[in-house]
Amino acid sequence: MKRLSGKTALVTGCNRGIGKAIAEKFASEGANLICAVRDIKPAFEAEIAVWRERFGVEVNVVCFDLANEQDIKEVFKALNREKRVVDILVNNAAVPAGGLLLMTPTHVVKEVMQVNFFSQVLITQLAAKMMVKQKHGAIVNISSVTALDNQAGWTAYGGSKAAMISLTHSAASELAAFGIRVNAVAPGLIDTEMGRQMDERCQAEMLSRSCLKRKGTPEEVANLVCFLASDEASYITGQLIRIDGGM
Repeated sequence: MKRLSGKTALVTGCNRGIGKAIAEKFASEGANLICAVRDIKPAFEAEIAVWRERFGVEVNVVCFDLANEQDIKEVFKALNREKRVVDILVNNAAVPAGGLLLMTPTHVVKEVMQVNFFSQVLITQLAAKMMVKQKHGAIVNISSVTALDNQAGWTAYGGSKAAMISLTHSAASELAAFGIRVNAVAPGLIDTEMGRQMDERCQAEMLSRSCLKRKGTPEEVANLVCFLASDEASYITGQLIRIDGGM
């Protein structure tokens, strides 16, 4: 029996990169999917058609803009009206942002925090209310090593990802009584479109601090997230796990 058979997972930002790898891994392990994206592109539609055929799972797509809280609320209202179940939530969607502290306008910091943190708090609240009724659930938040390592240029992005770690710890404490586990992973330099947007000198510096001296793959992150979402991790909650090649 596959690890996630009979479960439904909502994954945000899953039309590319780490999110896409997580969604595909979940489907391969038998999970039905609710893929949350800003908009549906033809390439992604073709991809999920393959998942349905290959893995025999249900795949639905919902669209909302993380900068628009009303969009998010409307999607969850629809899920509740349809009596949909969410057993697993993965807060993956995020926008990249770089810039030195003295060169970053506060409105940019606010915009990044809205997408990378405030919207994730709202999604977590709405999904957790569904899970409370079920008396079970697993939430995995995607943070980043930028939240942990002291580097220049990460004020906005690193701050938003550090906030996700705090959310993980507090939510794990509050939701444990309802059978809901909450964990986070902190990827290092991963071979994604977002990772390749990073300044080459910064990438080289991160690789130089890595024991394995290479970029990680989205599939490697997906494997860890799948474990944390599965019953194999039933005694793990409130934890942050780095996946960074030994930085």
